[in-house]
Amino acid sequence: MSCSPFDLRDYYFQELADPQRRQVEAHVKACGACRVELDRLQVTESALFTLREEEIPQRIAFVSDPVFEPSPLRRWISDFWGSAARLGFASAAMLSAALVVFAMHRPAPAPAPVAPTVVAMAQGPQTDVQGLVDSAVAKAVAQAEERQALKTRTLVADLEKARQQLLFAADELDRSQKRSAALKQIVMNYGPPSDNGDMR
Repeated sequence: MSCSPFDLRDYYFQELADPQRRQVEAHVKACGACRVELDRLQVTESALFTLREEEIPQRIAFVSDPVFEPSPLRRWISDFWGSAARLGFASAAMLSAALVVFAMHRPAPAPAPVAPTVVAMAQGPQTDVQGLVDSAVAKAVAQAEERQALKTRTLVADLEKARQQLLFAADELDRSQKRSAALKQIVMNYGPPSDNGDMR
């Protein structure tokens, strides 16, 4: 409990009038116990704001409710894992299936050694393949450069078009400002037009 003339909770939640608030502030500056109490209120509020909001339950469930009964699948799984005979049978069945799959997929036999003449024949066309690869790469590079140059030209044309539009807009703005200045000068010299359109 605090020794403040007013409740610190009312002060903290800003439920006091201005003169009373000033009295409490002056008291808190002088009283260490009230300052500690005010700090506790701040810590409590920040702790409450960190909690997530949850919906209040409409009804308290009882153990006898069907909600607490496990589903049939859960009951079957718990019965299965609880039985050593069933686990042993399942392990043996998985081992048998693995053996059957392994027996059906035998590794391929090792390839026969290649004669030196076949190796020499295979090396001859390889130079032609290298030439084809080089020409294909050069062609692809040329096409990519051409596409890039086309994109660059298109971009430059778009930029030039935008520059022309900006210049036109700047020219129109300049003319509009000159007209506005001329109208202001006319109004200053001759006054605003009358209702029938004549200058006063």
